[in-house]
Amino acid sequence: MAMIRQCAIYGKGGIGKSTTTQNLVAGLAALDKKVMIVGCDPKADSTRLILHSKAQQTIMQMAADAGTVEDLELDDVLKVGYGGVRCVESGGPEPGVGCAGRGVITAINFLEEEGAYEENLDFVFYDVLGDVVCGGFAMPIRENKAQEIYIVVSGEMMAMYAANNIAKGICKYATSGGVRLAGLICNSRKTDKESELITALAERLGTQMIHFVPRDNVVQRAEIRRMTVIEYDPTAKQADEYRELAQKIIDNKKLVIPKPLTMDELEELLMEFGIADDVDESMVGKTAAAEACAA
Repeated sequence: MAMIRQCAIYGKGGIGKSTTTQNLVAGLAALDKKVMIVGCDPKADSTRLILHSKAQQTIMQMAADAGTVEDLELDDVLKVGYGGVRCVESGGPEPGVGCAGRGVITAINFLEEEGAYEENLDFVFYDVLGDVVCGGFAMPIRENKAQEIYIVVSGEMMAMYAANNIAKGICKYATSGGVRLAGLICNSRKTDKESELITALAERLGTQMIHFVPRDNVVQRAEIRRMTVIEYDPTAKQADEYRELAQKIIDNKKLVIPKPLTMDELEELLMEFGIADDVDESMVGKTAAAEACAA
């Protein structure tokens, strides 16, 4: 049996990571790949477009209802959606109670014990909460589960900061395991020089911008119907973008230990592209009223 390619998707919260992951996975399914998504976010929104559901029942919730996770069967937690994609949500405790990352650890251990990875899978994608690379959320990296890490990013400053921090997290675990950065996926926010900026960031990190996903309202129209673009309108240009991204990931062989930037280097890159101004340290912390008085 060919080795399953296990990929984790990280990125700043609100960057469109779960939407990008599900549309990418639909693209892989359209190319006849067998895929499983493991949602690693307590919000449990990593599979809704594949299953046409508001939220899939999570392993943590079902385990709480049943008594223990040992009382569950694989069929209880694994649902099959569009294109034969297998869907699992780890879930987590109620907000403010316990470690949210615990659900990820429980879910992955359960799936391994129940033989979920032994079926004829080509890819497993872990859709991980925000840019948290610690605790349970680091498990796909720390425990050598995922070998390929993709970071969803945009030309916005904080998205780039988050991508650089995730690269630091990958470095931490790359020395003791096989985890590697496989590329940046730019989910466009239509900022200035966005494609060139993310290409430059990727080069500085030692990786690649594997694809630039343009902004298109058809993504939102499909989401309202709880569908991926490829299912909602396979003829849309945006569907072609996700199919192209899927093919690039199938063909991808560039797996690297990244070279994260220092904060100064990142700010220099942003200034080079006109995203950030050269800060006059004497003005830091001054309000508009104080600046007016000084003038």
